[in-house]
This record gives sequence, C-alpha cells and structure tokens, in this order.
Amino acid sequence: MSVASVPAGNPDAAWVTITDICEPLNWQALFGNDHPVEIDLGAGDGGFVANRAKANPGTNFLAVERLLGRARKIVKKAFRQNLPNLRVLRLETSYLMRYMIPAESVSIVHLMFPDPWPKRRHHERRIVQPEFVKSVATSLKSGGEFRFTTDHAEYFSVAVPVINAELLLRSTELWDFSVDPQTEFQTEFLAEGRVINRARYLKK
Repeated sequence: MSVASVPAGNPDAAWVTITDICEPLNWQALFGNDHPVEIDLGAGDGGFVANRAKANPGTNFLAVERLLGRARKIVKKAFRQNLPNLRVLRLETSYLMRYMIPAESVSIVHLMFPDPWPKRRHHERRIVQPEFVKSVATSLKSGGEFRFTTDHAEYFSVAVPVINAELLLRSTELWDFSVDPQTEFQTEFLAEGRVINRARYLKK
C-alpha cells in the first residue's frame, strides 16, 4: 500500500493519503498495530466515529467521508481529542469497499443514514446495491458485523431484501445502540420525531 505517513502530533496525522488507489489498504501499516478494525462509511462530521474511537482505544477506526469539509472536521476531532486509533480517508465509498479493503479483515462496517435518493429516477445512486453488499460481506472477518441505520422507511424496506440476498451474511438481533454516540443526522432526525430503522448482519 502506498500511503504517505504523517508524524504523530501533527494536526493532520489522521489523514490517510493514498498514492496508489490500485493497492489494498494495509491495516498494520496504517495504524501500526493488529487491533480490530471498524469502518464508518459516510462519517459526516465525525461525531459518531470520534466518540466511538475514544471509548474503544483497543480498536482501530477508519472514517470514510467524500466531502472535504466534513473530512477536515473529523481530522480536527482526531487531533484535538488525541485519538491515535482514528484515521480519515476521503474517497468514494463504493470504490473503497470494492477495491481497497482486504478480504476478511474488518470487524464492523457501519453504514449510517446514507443518502436515500428519494426520487425514483435517482434510486440507482443508492449505496445499498448487490455489488456493494457483496464487497461489505467480503471485507468482514468471520463473525464480523454489518450495521445499517436509516431514517428513510422506504429505503430501508428495499435495502433489507438486497442485504438479505447476500449469502455470506445472515440477519441477527440488533446491537445495543442505546450506548452508541449519536450522529449529527440522528440528533436532528430524533428531534423531528422520525423513526430510526436499523438492521444487523453477521458474516457467516
């Protein structure tokens, strides 16, 4: 993996700078240890992943965010909160999962409040498609988890059958999300009285 390293203590130390997008990530090279890895896809302002990284120092976290402004916020959180187990990658989610995550290397993949693309003509842009789900399943270790959260009931109703169709995953009981940090979107949606839909899958 071609990654430009940043010295510890640097405000930009959490950035993952990839010089070759054709090579898979190497978690040992990225974090300097063999701790379990969790990925937060579409991490927003990083409130969820930063708090989770702080509460779980023995786990490595990769925050994936395509928008530069949001990604910068996560990097700042990692520096200000002294989170050596948090890295930030600015990259398109589908490409990352399909080409750059080593098989059977991740403990948990979080997909929280992805863009529902509510207009019918935009449904093909939704992230939960068979190829994406296959890449998530491939990335997970045996017994690893895929956690899917959305406030959009219609999206949830069509996404769940797509995930259920993946033979490497099996639906299971929900995790204890009462202890999870809230994302910016979740705080907003709960204040509006929206119902939050969740599903949890284990790698067979």
